[in-house]
Amino acid sequence: MTVQLIKGGRFNLSQEVPNLKKLAIALGWQANLAGKNCEIDASAFMLGTDGRIPHEDYLVFYNNTKSLDGSVKQSATDNYSPRKGYINTLYGVDLSKMDTAIEQIVLIVTIHDAESVGMNFSKISNAFISLYDSQTKVELTRYELKENFTVETALEFGRLYKKSGDWRFQAVGQGYKSGLRSFVEKYYVEK
Repeated sequence: MTVQLIKGGRFNLSQEVPNLKKLAIALGWQANLAGKNCEIDASAFMLGTDGRIPHEDYLVFYNNTKSLDGSVKQSATDNYSPRKGYINTLYGVDLSKMDTAIEQIVLIVTIHDAESVGMNFSKISNAFISLYDSQTKVELTRYELKENFTVETALEFGRLYKKSGDWRFQAVGQGYKSGLRSFVEKYYVEK
């Protein structure tokens, strides 16, 4: 049975599914573009204990679809199922391959060039993030973003993080008036 989360809600994957090694993270939304052409992109920022990306290849997005350690892979999709809704981006996560330096994965969705195309998340509906066991295909937890966004052009859907040796998920639902570059600047420092 799927655990439905609300904003701020948490789910302990390690306790609920003790032998979980591979999971999938599905992100979905529907855009009311009304004749506009725009790109909406998902990004996974894999962070160390300092809250930063240890290497640029720990940012998994449309231009780098596999993490440096091979534990996180992204695929764009445009699937629909009545139970899950529109799945726009799917992440495969193999916890057994995860670099021990990685403490959390922040999942962000941004509207590319939002200002010039006049888009923001007020024109996006049915947004959700869902985690499920890759092997059994059982949905474990789901967060449907029901907040009323107005000017936001980026959203943190959720984060997968390690605490006391357990992998946990938090439903975040935080909106920002920014783009992908601002998150790269926040989480990555060139060495």
